[in-house]
Amino acid sequence: MTLRFVELPPPVMAALLDGDLPAASALAGVPLTAYFVDDDAERLWRYRLDQLRRSPEDAAWIVRAAVGEPGGAVVGYAGFHSAPDENGTVEISYSVDPAHRRRGHATAMLAALLDRAAAEPSVRTVRASISPGNAASLATLAGHGFVHVGEQWDDLDGRELVFERPAR
Repeated sequence: MTLRFVELPPPVMAALLDGDLPAASALAGVPLTAYFVDDDAERLWRYRLDQLRRSPEDAAWIVRAAVGEPGGAVVGYAGFHSAPDENGTVEISYSVDPAHRRRGHATAMLAALLDRAAAEPSVRTVRASISPGNAASLATLAGHGFVHVGEQWDDLDGRELVFERPAR
């Protein structure tokens, strides 16, 4: 499975936040799906637009559309929460459109994110935080060198298990 990532700059995110899927797709240059404008996605685009206003340097790291090749179907989105922190840690984030689940896309997204992290000399650690009930994401991390290092409370998502692994 091959994926390519398409940047979603602020004008695309703003169109998605407005629920204007045709405009967002035209601006992104790929056919984004309704998954990009569902109720959960609205929170994502609002958060990321606010983040980019505060930290424009995060643009090179955050969410991108994941496009499956060959074929060009947009299968979800993936990226990092932000640029590497002062300790060289990045946190991964990926989500597969329900219409494309159980086909290996999450594993392909994870592999691509790990490659991106490994290619950046300033990144030393890759982190993932997952709801304890998200069996699919927990299974995706298995076998990729992640170690459970603790738990955290997320105001939006609740209790999360935290995993880390070296970037290289």
